[in-house]
Amino acid sequence: MRVIIIAIFLSAACKLQAQFTFFSPKDAFAIEVSLDNTSLKRLPVYRNSISSLIVSGDYILGGTSADKGLSPYLFTASLSRRDMASIVDLEKIIPGQKTVQTGFCLANKNQFFAGTIGNGESADGHLMELQLKNDGGIDVKDLGVPVPHEGIFSLLINRAKTKMYGITFPSGKFFSYDLKTKVTDVFDDVAPAKKDIGKFNEFSLKPENYLCKALIEDSKGLIYGSAPVNKLFYFDPASKKFNEFAELPDVWGRTVMGQVETWAKSNDGKLYGGNAGDGQLFIVDPVTKKVKNLGKPIMMNRLRGLAFGNDGKLYGIAGALPGYAHLFSYDPKQEGFKDLGNPSFTMKSPGIEQGIDWRGFQLGTIASSEDGKYIVMGEDESLSQLLIFPVSKN
Repeated sequence: MRVIIIAIFLSAACKLQAQFTFFSPKDAFAIEVSLDNTSLKRLPVYRNSISSLIVSGDYILGGTSADKGLSPYLFTASLSRRDMASIVDLEKIIPGQKTVQTGFCLANKNQFFAGTIGNGESADGHLMELQLKNDGGIDVKDLGVPVPHEGIFSLLINRAKTKMYGITFPSGKFFSYDLKTKVTDVFDDVAPAKKDIGKFNEFSLKPENYLCKALIEDSKGLIYGSAPVNKLFYFDPASKKFNEFAELPDVWGRTVMGQVETWAKSNDGKLYGGNAGDGQLFIVDPVTKKVKNLGKPIMMNRLRGLAFGNDGKLYGIAGALPGYAHLFSYDPKQEGFKDLGNPSFTMKSPGIEQGIDWRGFQLGTIASSEDGKYIVMGEDESLSQLLIFPVSKN
């Protein structure tokens, strides 16, 4: 009997240990972005939560969010050198901003656009044009305020590189911005109705909890996003018409929390989306407009980012505070979901040449390199770093 009890205990202990095994693939590494006690290029505490990422060639381009009353940064880091290349204090260029929430829209080579949310209620958010230089430096041009008294919550550039589309904050208006004429058109069609605001208040939801955080364009030029309450829509730029075509996958009693938080397009043109409300991955067929719920990678809500690797797998970040974020993969052809847990990558830099294992518990952003060989993740804590791993085709 004692032998049986010991065997059961050892088996349970092994399973428990397996649950807390960190994700540490070969050749993964971390880049130190934030550390105040150094003269090196680093971002200060409470202004370094990484909220936007894109990879261009050897450089990672990032944007941060700051605590209330503080201003964010733009920065670059080198994949090959594994260190910070440049930092830009946005307060010196566009004062009064709080976050670079929108991600980066690639226009032409080394040219990007992004949007900001201002500090304070009814603050103006700005459009920015960024030029990434060969040495990793960033030239920033302020393009002004597309919608007065509104921030820019999400932003997308079309494939023709002629127009940008976005969602404002906190009203949730949809807008288009013509890159040639600099003219902005504003639409109220997908903004929350007054009758719905009461529902959000019942759930203690703020605009950041129900407005559309990401937009995507299909192969025919239609723009997709979400609208309160729990609706998926597409916008036809030719007719300037909005069409609600489906509901987001939901759990009974939590429909009001539906919100598209991220998108990714596969090589076959299918649109993969993440519902923040219940943390579900779903897929939209842009031809039939049918939506398929692929399920929840983990038990928690939030699905914060998606990026395809060159192995054909979709990598994503699920979960957030008050729990830990998990890295997961989704293989459309074979294994389905795989919860990879928390990454633990070695970080080396001057002063810590021996390296330390940096563990990513609060991941906020994810992006793939242009060739899909690397997946880059950014933390959104008060001391945030970059975590990078190579994609294996084996």
